[in-house]
Amino acid sequence: MSVVAKSADSTTAGAREYLTFRLDQEEYGIDILKVQEIRGYEPPTRIANAPNFIKGVVNLRGTIVPIVDMRLKFNCAQADYNSFTVVIILNLRSRVVGVVVDSVSDVMELNPDSIRSAPDIESAIDNSCILGLGSVGERMLILLDIEKLMSGLDMGLASTSE
Repeated sequence: MSVVAKSADSTTAGAREYLTFRLDQEEYGIDILKVQEIRGYEPPTRIANAPNFIKGVVNLRGTIVPIVDMRLKFNCAQADYNSFTVVIILNLRSRVVGVVVDSVSDVMELNPDSIRSAPDIESAIDNSCILGLGSVGERMLILLDIEKLMSGLDMGLASTSE
């Protein structure tokens, strides 16, 4: 069967690893290769006139990093920041961005045959930013194209591409 050949990313044929995290009751996965580090939540410095889901910026070892609250980005209920709240620092091409999530679960390896196409429905997430739905046992993961999601026009982040 040549279903595996359909994969858009040909860098590795076979299983890929995803960092899983929770927002409200949903579990999401992002490509582990995009993750730079995971940090505890610290209140960022607010930037005037930024979209409401951009909480502000933090200084990460000399790099100014915009912090995006994924609950607000996905139109979820406002979260209480607690000891489980973390910031996933992403390295996306030449940009570093932090995303606030409720908690990080684990790193999961998914084979291409355990990933299904997402249904074409209206949601807070642009369907082109969803790679698919991964299933591991009873768990269902919404796999995100985090690079595409963080570079959307609604993000308000200036492009650093040359």
